[in-house]
Amino acid sequence: MSTNTHESQDAQDSAGLSRRSFVARSATAGAGLAIAGTAGVLATAPGAVGEPGHDGGRGRREPGYGPLVTDPAGILSLPAGFSYRVITRAGETTLESGETTPSNHDGTGCFAGARGAHLLVVNHELDGPRTESEYPVPLADDLVYDPAAPGGCTVVEVVDGGDHVTEWVGIAGTANNCAGGTTPWGTWLTCEENADRAGENGMTKDHGYVFEVDPYDREANRSPRPIKALGRFEHEAVVVDPRRGDLYLTEDADEPNGLFYRWVPPRGFRHGRGRLGTLADDAGTLQAFKCFDSQGRFVDDLSRTTRTGTVYGVDWVDVPDRDARDASIREQFGAGEITRARKLEGMWWGDDGAYFVSSYAREESPGTPHDGQVWFYDPRRRTVTLKVLLGVNPDPSREGHLDGPDNITVSPYGGLIIAEDGDGLQHLFGATDDGRTWALARNEVNIGTAEEPEFSEFTGVTFSPDGGTLYTHIQEPGIMLAITGPWHR
Repeated sequence: MSTNTHESQDAQDSAGLSRRSFVARSATAGAGLAIAGTAGVLATAPGAVGEPGHDGGRGRREPGYGPLVTDPAGILSLPAGFSYRVITRAGETTLESGETTPSNHDGTGCFAGARGAHLLVVNHELDGPRTESEYPVPLADDLVYDPAAPGGCTVVEVVDGGDHVTEWVGIAGTANNCAGGTTPWGTWLTCEENADRAGENGMTKDHGYVFEVDPYDREANRSPRPIKALGRFEHEAVVVDPRRGDLYLTEDADEPNGLFYRWVPPRGFRHGRGRLGTLADDAGTLQAFKCFDSQGRFVDDLSRTTRTGTVYGVDWVDVPDRDARDASIREQFGAGEITRARKLEGMWWGDDGAYFVSSYAREESPGTPHDGQVWFYDPRRRTVTLKVLLGVNPDPSREGHLDGPDNITVSPYGGLIIAEDGDGLQHLFGATDDGRTWALARNEVNIGTAEEPEFSEFTGVTFSPDGGTLYTHIQEPGIMLAITGPWHR
């Protein structure tokens, strides 16, 4: 599949015209637009809640699938009627080569395989010198970018619900493969959340790039080449606008806080399998976003926002040096030039736009502390809207509280499914379209002690193409899980 792209209309607008247009629309709709949002926006906006099942006192039926039932096996607690299956486990299951499954499972894409099989491309978030990783991604022949790096991706084929599982290397020798994103043409873009230069931490090549992995064509993955046009920084996630051809990228970094990016393809470029890898290093335009409210006032950091439904207009500012030769990209902008946010993490395309996460904000952010935001960028309106806001979790060890959203996916049954990466208990939780959250699963794998329990984050949450299976991982010790149940209930 290929997608013919064109210069986005909003890329042709001047920044001043964009701001004037947004302020004019805000004035027409009413002065409260950027505070409360329009009716159309709020009708699809998950709200600001911090407890599963909270309904804002409106007396409606509790969302979700009911209370979680504690798992006697000590792995995953689910609602009644749901079940899980362990698909891979780091250090225990094996690849085709006989080597063990790598650890630190993270962002994942799921694709339709032959005869009903599911093909999953799994990131392994491993960084530092390769010698320090117990279960690195094996250095498979001709699939290695930097032999000193421990990360990469495996491809997992799941047949008959997990009766038959085959796993092989998709790419090796990359660093800290965190999130990423699927493409409309059926590949996975894996992102390095690492900006080591050659010579740092034992690396032999520069890192901080995006790579394409094809789950269907092993030959296409040989001699991996970074897509340098997408910039060199602490990448987290990426999505593709299937109509315009633009790519959106998040950055999980601080000192200073990270940025939300857009890459606009060069005129006439046609997307398709492997075509991003053929681009020149400076192809297209990489930009960072700059937000302003309904009065045209600049917003320096997304932590300033304290109410769901808040709508900001968006300008895009060109990145001076996308390969960050002398300074990281986020350090190339001065005060007032772009909008920042702490821990810009998971992202997923849905509802003709990009849902993306800011996992938390504390003293490194200039606004109000929070334990999670989910935003929605609408490329047609060129606006960003706060959909979910989690207040600071007063007791992460107590059931009923949520914090630290990370990986995210849009559910085929409505709303969002979000992987928790906070303190204390760890959940998969849903956010409905009318402002409520609910718990879908709880991690029961204690990697701490009985006296001081510790539970690893959930990662890689993604539905199978038929919607029947939700895949996710417990990052440590590294377990891939397939969840099935009465989703339509």
